[in-house]
Amino acid sequence: MAQVLEFKLPDLGEGLTEAEIVRWLVQVGDVVAVDQPVVEVETAKAMVDIPCPYGGVVTARFGEEGTELPVGAPLLTVAVGAPAPDGEAEGSGNVLVGYGTSQAPARRRRVRPGESVPAVPVEVAGVPVAGSAAANGSAAGREGVEGPVPVISPLVRRLARENGLDLRELHGSGPDGLILRADVEYALRAAAVQGRTAAPAAGTQAPAAPSPTAPSARISSSAAPAGIRVPLKGVRGAVADKLSRSRREIPDATCWVDADATELVRARTAMNAAGGPKISLIALLARICTAALARFPELNSTVDMEAREVVQLDHVHLGFAAQTDRGLVVPVVRDAHARDAESLTAEFARLTEAARTGGLTPAELTGGTFTLNNYGVFGVDGSTPIINHPEAAMLGVGRIIPKPWVHEGELAVRQVVELALTFDHRVCDGGTAGGFLRYVADCVEHPAVLLRTV
Repeated sequence: MAQVLEFKLPDLGEGLTEAEIVRWLVQVGDVVAVDQPVVEVETAKAMVDIPCPYGGVVTARFGEEGTELPVGAPLLTVAVGAPAPDGEAEGSGNVLVGYGTSQAPARRRRVRPGESVPAVPVEVAGVPVAGSAAANGSAAGREGVEGPVPVISPLVRRLARENGLDLRELHGSGPDGLILRADVEYALRAAAVQGRTAAPAAGTQAPAAPSPTAPSARISSSAAPAGIRVPLKGVRGAVADKLSRSRREIPDATCWVDADATELVRARTAMNAAGGPKISLIALLARICTAALARFPELNSTVDMEAREVVQLDHVHLGFAAQTDRGLVVPVVRDAHARDAESLTAEFARLTEAARTGGLTPAELTGGTFTLNNYGVFGVDGSTPIINHPEAAMLGVGRIIPKPWVHEGELAVRQVVELALTFDHRVCDGGTAGGFLRYVADCVEHPAVLLRTV
């Protein structure tokens, strides 16, 4: 006799407490195998496919796309054929964090490609279900032939849904037609200019008006500001929480200096002209950072307020700020102090591509000890970076541009960059921070200085 089992959202690790459903990979009535991915969710760290530890027929799903669920909330129910002898359902033994079985799975029959799967008749809430065809009638009765429209994030999908915009009518400007937030906002502005409101997509229901007891009702409609409301959740919510905590807890200070980067740019050009893998400028800056941290280890530390201690770390896991369509993320280059320029270049390229596609894992977004922020790519000269809590410092690098500069006693046009160091004043005083920044500037102006530490 079939047994209906409930599969709950597992603990995804890294302190994550909720996740947002991006896309269901199965429908009610589908037959799933053990460890088959059933839903794609977005956490504050990354996109994750969740595998189901049970094999059987999906009898219910909990939550629509765009719904945020806490860890431990039901995801779906699965009807399995027969219970195990000890009364517990057969599981996969495969875990993310906190789910799966504690013992090896019993023997089970795997479905081979092309092999038909017998329907498992079960009864849920008085409704008999014999298989995917019985539950849905046909595959065409699910989401349509083309499946879900590719959208950059759940927030963009929700923005379109709440404004009655049919995503199937848009042509995305992202890779492979991916719909970006800018595409949705442009369509909404165009609809407003034309004096019309886009009709809700077929088969969807317009969001109901908030009830008097809803949180949004605390502000009267006359006092509520007009405009588009974007929930602070997912990546944007995580960034907001982390930056706010940094401002609350860290007494930071910033110092900055201009440096002549002409010789550094020439050195990179010479390296790349010699053949072999190309060396990126950020890799050279990272190499300079690790050398400076070896001289000033106070800035590669964290503060333990419970023990009232400054913990100086013996390894450098270098984070770097990367702006993506999903928001600001800080991938981490592990053991940056042990890497040469080629290895750093390759790792920066790999993590940047993963950030762009949303493929970073939680482990690749945590554990940094120092951050390098190259905001010069946005065409700006300077900034006062906010420290990436719980780190103790961040180096900001502006754009490198031609400027008048006194070189060897004469006025010349040189490639100049502004460097800014924001540091936690609890771990060191201004002399240490100034010494670190001066050493970085000296290496930028005279790359041969690095040879002393190679």
